[in-house]
Amino acid sequence: MKLLKIKFISIKIQGLVQGVGFRPFIYRLAKRFNVKGEVNNTSEGVFIKAILDQNKLKYFLEAIEKESPPASSIFSISCEEIESFSADSFKITKSRKSKKGITEISPDIAVCKDCLKDMKVQKHRINYPLTNCTNCGPRFSIIKSLPYDRAKTTMKDFPMCEKCRKEYEDVLDRRFHAQPVACNLCGPKYKFILKNGEEIDNIKEIVRMVAKMINKGKVLAIKGLGGFHLVCNAFDNKAISRIRKFKKRSKKPLALMFKDVKKINNYCKVNQKEEQILTSWKRPIVLLRKKKKSNNKSPDIASNITGNLNTLGIMLPYMPFHHLLFRELEVSSLVFTSGNVSGEPIIIQNKIAISKFSKLVDGLVIYNREIENRLDDSVVFCDDEEERMIRRSRGYAPRPFRMKYQVDGILSVGAELNSTFCVGNNKQAVPSQYMGDLKNLSTYEFFESNIEKFKKLFKSSPQIIAHDMHPDYLSTKYAKQFEKKKDVKLLAVQHHHAHIASCMAEYGLNEKVVGVAFDGMGYGVDGKIWGGEFFVCDLQAFERQYHFENIPMPGGDKVVQEPFRMSIAYLFSMGLKKINEYPVSLQKDKQRTMKILKMLEKDINCPETSSVGRLFDAVSAMTGLCTKSTFHAEAPMRLESELYSKELNPRYNEKEHYDFIISDCISVKSMMEQILNDVHNNVEKKEISFKFHNTLVKMIIEVCKEITQENNIKKVILSGGVFQNKFLLSNTEEELKKLGFKVYSNKIIPSNDGGISLGQLAVAAQNL
Repeated sequence: MKLLKIKFISIKIQGLVQGVGFRPFIYRLAKRFNVKGEVNNTSEGVFIKAILDQNKLKYFLEAIEKESPPASSIFSISCEEIESFSADSFKITKSRKSKKGITEISPDIAVCKDCLKDMKVQKHRINYPLTNCTNCGPRFSIIKSLPYDRAKTTMKDFPMCEKCRKEYEDVLDRRFHAQPVACNLCGPKYKFILKNGEEIDNIKEIVRMVAKMINKGKVLAIKGLGGFHLVCNAFDNKAISRIRKFKKRSKKPLALMFKDVKKINNYCKVNQKEEQILTSWKRPIVLLRKKKKSNNKSPDIASNITGNLNTLGIMLPYMPFHHLLFRELEVSSLVFTSGNVSGEPIIIQNKIAISKFSKLVDGLVIYNREIENRLDDSVVFCDDEEERMIRRSRGYAPRPFRMKYQVDGILSVGAELNSTFCVGNNKQAVPSQYMGDLKNLSTYEFFESNIEKFKKLFKSSPQIIAHDMHPDYLSTKYAKQFEKKKDVKLLAVQHHHAHIASCMAEYGLNEKVVGVAFDGMGYGVDGKIWGGEFFVCDLQAFERQYHFENIPMPGGDKVVQEPFRMSIAYLFSMGLKKINEYPVSLQKDKQRTMKILKMLEKDINCPETSSVGRLFDAVSAMTGLCTKSTFHAEAPMRLESELYSKELNPRYNEKEHYDFIISDCISVKSMMEQILNDVHNNVEKKEISFKFHNTLVKMIIEVCKEITQENNIKKVILSGGVFQNKFLLSNTEEELKKLGFKVYSNKIIPSNDGGISLGQLAVAAQNL
């Protein structure tokens, strides 16, 4: 008879292992492998004490890794022998606090298929619009502190009924220790408030009335997971115009929610990867290419959704209420845009929503569970089968980045647009969710209060605060208030170095690389505005090897809203001072053009910039595509969109480009002269855009070759907001790889200013 060798083991599992059904999963594995002991949550992760046959240990650990719940993510499993202990079964024990570290907080998870089924068959959950289980539902949006237990969420005010309690305590039930578990008997309730003050609290009647009103062209405010949305029929121009007027958002594209992927296919090209992202538990907004014509049997999407751009921002239902609504709707798509005035944070409180929206909307759908952590919908796009982040929030935040070095005690406060901050704990960097533009007072207040929340949640006591070099950024001013504190050090990080560092941190790089930073604006060490930079750098420091020639910005920051100013500046720098030499788009307002020319001649309020973002502005305005911007980056977006006006997937053509000169800096004057000639000769805008984009790709290739010859570096980082341009990013990567370069670009952290805070944190960790 073979004797079993029994092991007494302690197992520590770190990663996203709380709020995702991990403990009941371990319990079921323990039963399968005949393991005795216990499992519990701590603020560091999941701990297992196990008594088992040593021959089964390997297979038990393998099963933990291979079979873990879909929304979980294991970073590390450590295992060690411990002193013997007694146990006659396997138990799930109470959560306990730990002073050492933190575990990951689960992002909010879209409702699962099992819960949707329960809403049809479980008596106490028929049509219950906040149904959830261990595999889905609210997480970060309701968490107040760790470890993740009901009493530390906004569900603490909703005691479980007998039926929910039984499910919650049954280790074999799908709702075992699902902290937001609830039903029609005990959970939070929905209410529909009509414009005339009438209130409806029966969910079946609420859904029926909401669907009826949307079908008739009404506008509603509906409370979501992370804040309110403004909602209307996506085929109704008048209803959409009402939303645009309230949001002060005349042309910026609006997000759409479709019933299912089949309906999306009537309007957009959806590849396999895009469908995978759309249907994932994260449920972000995905930017998809519009089809030239919708399916013949389908009505056309309203003309004022996209502002004539060639993409649509689309998501699928992710809350039970969304699914209930689409069951009743006659239409297949809804405008689903954040409930706020443009630039302000999304509204989360019922009282404020009622106050702000009551005069605009025809009704408000609310529920009485509080939103603790504000979250916009995340936005991504797919490039060559790779998911790329534009706005990181619901479904992604607050997932940390695992660093190869200590970042403990560091707070980085980001830039000013697309604001995020980042806190460090041990070797974890935790970026905040997207917050918006700090120039708005309410956004800045959100920024300040959110930092305090993160410090508490993630046990961060900053001794180092990293900030942008720009002295006027509100994030910099926030950092400066700690300047006189003896126990806090400040570090100013150059904007574009932070962009490159964000990508390096994402890939775990810390060595000399070629950094290509193409961006809108960033304060340079010479006091000028940078944005077209070629660095040789590591995480500690950078050398500016090449950059685009400096061009004046007449009116300073005004050029962002008025791209025609940059067109005039480029033409002026080429020696063109007669208005009749300018494109028609710049001749329409001669008085305005003359005024700007005088500013340039006298050098009044004309700071200089090397920005590629401003170069895009200039070309877009010269071609007449966008002389005035109604939303951030509209001019570059319109120039990129023109590429796809005749071809779904244009590719780089080395022969189709304009001229440029690489010397101490990169001169594009010859390119601008050739573009001006093309405009005068009525060359198609699509052709001008194609040659312009090709020129930038070729330019990056040539400069990277030059730097490699001088420095023998074959790793290239592409970062900065301009690399959200799909053509520029994918073609540059492809061509550089053909030449033997290893190319890295942002994927899970935005390449725009939303990624700056992670880069600042990485630079601070290596310098201090």
